[in-house]
Amino acid sequence: MTIHFLNCFTCNARVPSDLRTGTLCLLIESDRGLVLVDTGLGREDYVHKTAMVRIFQLVTVVPLDPREAAVRQVTGLGYHPGDVRHIVLTHMHFDHCGGLPDFPQARVHVHRRELEAFEGCPRRWTDLAYVRRHVAHRPEFALYEHTGEGWFGLEAIRLPFEPEMWLVPLFGHTRGHCGVAVKGESGWLFHVGDAAPADLDDSLPAWLVRFVLGPHAPRLRAFRAAHPEIRMTTGHMPSCFFSAPPPAPAAGALG
Repeated sequence: MTIHFLNCFTCNARVPSDLRTGTLCLLIESDRGLVLVDTGLGREDYVHKTAMVRIFQLVTVVPLDPREAAVRQVTGLGYHPGDVRHIVLTHMHFDHCGGLPDFPQARVHVHRRELEAFEGCPRRWTDLAYVRRHVAHRPEFALYEHTGEGWFGLEAIRLPFEPEMWLVPLFGHTRGHCGVAVKGESGWLFHVGDAAPADLDDSLPAWLVRFVLGPHAPRLRAFRAAHPEIRMTTGHMPSCFFSAPPPAPAAGALG
């Protein structure tokens, strides 16, 4: 079983100028075909830029390289786009689900609250990052709600795949935002999406992190300290992450 780490949307800060990040999407080989966790921007977003992309170009440095589209990277890895049978979304902001139309045959797995937020009236400023055209092809959705299960002490929902995968509710950045946990060959990977800053960095003011990303960053840092055997990633990782070799599994890693 292989997990590919894809940078599907480079977005660099203007201040501080050394803060360079990419949107992390996971491509996972499963018993039901390829599973893509988040999509980054789609091909259409590079041709006809959404209002949110234009705003990001004003406030950040966005190379907007169409080679970063997930569908192109899937092809570059030797797969066919049709091999992506399932897409799991942490949330439905434009930079995490813009590539849905590039995989029209894929079933989309997302928390019910997130789809309801996407389809409903905006209630908070982060809802403005939803772009309706990203579901204009009417994908098949698989919706999830909590069933009373847990993963390492966190509320979680088992996804129907092998290797073992869990949807972990981390509401706050959006009304239905979730992390995704995957049991790999060398242990667990916990992708927390936009519930915490890049690589769980704590250099940003706590009030700003809470305002933009929600309330979970402190407890996610505590979770990482309590479980060093679990590798954690965020929705926007430092650019060096994508060129660095993966770290060796921690002692006692599961899997």
